[in-house]
Amino acid sequence: MPPNIFARQSSEIDWCEGNYLHSEYVAEYYNTVSNVVFLLVGPLMMYLLHPYACTRSLAVHLVWLMFIAVGIFSMYYHMTLSYMGQLLDELSILWVIAVGYSIWFPRPCFPYFIKNRNHFGTVIFTLAAISTMLSFVKPAVNAYALNCITFHILYIIVKEMRKCSNHRILNLALVSFCLWVVAISCWLSDRLFCSFWRRINFCYLHSIWHVFICITVVYSNTLFAYFDAMYEIPESQPQVDYWPLKSLRIGLPYLSITKHDIQRKIC
Repeated sequence: MPPNIFARQSSEIDWCEGNYLHSEYVAEYYNTVSNVVFLLVGPLMMYLLHPYACTRSLAVHLVWLMFIAVGIFSMYYHMTLSYMGQLLDELSILWVIAVGYSIWFPRPCFPYFIKNRNHFGTVIFTLAAISTMLSFVKPAVNAYALNCITFHILYIIVKEMRKCSNHRILNLALVSFCLWVVAISCWLSDRLFCSFWRRINFCYLHSIWHVFICITVVYSNTLFAYFDAMYEIPESQPQVDYWPLKSLRIGLPYLSITKHDIQRKIC
């Protein structure tokens, strides 16, 4: 850990984009600006999902508030390249996943010792808190935790899709996976082949990663919300719609409720 964790360029990671090329105050200009997409998509998803949240749980909005926080902390990180910015960026991702897990993780996939969703949420938040504390001692812990969670999410999606016969949901899962592959390819290419991208003067892959991972999160969250709704509130007749072109199924997917006259589910 550096002596001054708030110092500019004290982070252990420096991305491919050149530093302070466009502003004396912003280390990585495009990597910073590209995070605006989180600040725009987060409130939009809260608006689109409000009918569903009113039926399922208003805690759904917490996922998107944390999603906005990810964008803010990522902007701070790429603006300063400080060690504290790096920690805030990584930990905010960990916590938004923890919140999403506690709300949407399919009940049939709970470990045998979990009694209910409140118990499951307590376990998840305890693990997230432990990982957070360890991150200040050994930052690599959080990176390993995020990688493990990513593969677990893929495992759960595959497991649920094997039981699904809805072609619209199968298509949603396929698009989610393709978006994730494109996003992770941008991230890895920026890290592993930086010298090549600098030679051709194209150092924007990490900023492109921000856009694609933002869209990927919207798709994957909608997928998990659908699974959860089919287990917890099937009587609400949930379905996936798209904004802004609902009829063409083009845009950002979200879960809509077709039957509203039901009591809110409390888990």
